[in-house]
Amino acid sequence: MSAFRTAVSYSPQPDIAAHELSEQLQCHDSAGVIFFCSAEYDLSLLAGAMNRAFNVQPLVGCTTAGEITPHGYGQRCITAIAFDSSAFAIELATIENLHSFSLTDAQSLVDRLLVDCSKHGVAPIKCNTFALTLLDGLSVQEENVLVTLNAALGSIPNFGGSAGDDIHLARTHVFYDGAFHDEAAIVLMVNTPLEFEVFSTHHMLPQAEKLVVTAADVEQRCVYELNAEPAALEYARAIGVSVEELNHEVFALNPIAVRLGDEFFVRSIQQVNSDMSLTFYCAVENGIVLTAMQPGDMAGDLVSNLRRIRQQIGEPQLVIGCDCFLRRLECELDGSADQISDLLRQNRVIGFNTYGEQMDGRHVNQTFTAVAIGQQGHD
Repeated sequence: MSAFRTAVSYSPQPDIAAHELSEQLQCHDSAGVIFFCSAEYDLSLLAGAMNRAFNVQPLVGCTTAGEITPHGYGQRCITAIAFDSSAFAIELATIENLHSFSLTDAQSLVDRLLVDCSKHGVAPIKCNTFALTLLDGLSVQEENVLVTLNAALGSIPNFGGSAGDDIHLARTHVFYDGAFHDEAAIVLMVNTPLEFEVFSTHHMLPQAEKLVVTAADVEQRCVYELNAEPAALEYARAIGVSVEELNHEVFALNPIAVRLGDEFFVRSIQQVNSDMSLTFYCAVENGIVLTAMQPGDMAGDLVSNLRRIRQQIGEPQLVIGCDCFLRRLECELDGSADQISDLLRQNRVIGFNTYGEQMDGRHVNQTFTAVAIGQQGHD
């Protein structure tokens, strides 16, 4: 018997959408429900509808820049997962002051979650536990929160995504305690005897062009100069377009990345500002060297990673996926959206398009970051 139920509603009416999810999930014996919803909903009405439709804790979620449903990519809809209590213990903590989240706060939060999970007796904590984080995607606090939380989690793998708002870049929300909140984060501790693997992948390939950050506002993720030139002008020159052509589509197809060891981590550009500076979705610092990247084979990269997952944990029952919205934009631009959507559907991915992904304390961009959960328990 599956340890999950998944659901989707395309109704724009909150009461109908919540009712349809509840009917599909049938979560009377659930360890918790996670949902991902379009920011196009009236969120106050949706909160009330979800509270009436579900009598389960934790009931958590976030707004998105696109949804990943049982049918593949969705838009302006709401998708959800219910976890069976026989196979999962799930405990919730919230962070409501992202700016002052300390290591002491993180250690207290993690300790409480682990104690509460162990009380369910579902599985030993060690090697059977991961953490899922959902965070306000416009808070500019991901790095501080994730590094601090990761230090407290120790060997417990953690991943997650930054909430979106359908690319309006106005306000993003996480849902807990019966309401939508901004400037906040959710930490879910998930304990299960089932095999799982947390992983992250991208398909971007490095090019020869280098861009050095020579002036930046680190706290605001704003770069004023690249190679001692106005940032937008130098980036546009490096990728061979005019400043006037810079937009989300160009950013998606022409990312830049920082190299750490042998790996490249994309630092996605959010917008061009009137002073020719660039605002980023991810941390940038004075002096870092950025490498121009170009897209490789997104579908091939996804297939090879999912094949590797199968070799390690068997056929997944479910993959909870955090997929950068710029990846989705890229495959829509190059005509591969249906192919990627089919791959997500075939591999039982449920999740959302993010404003950033989170992996073991790192905040990254233009990745597919996820947990795959298998059919069988540990030996």
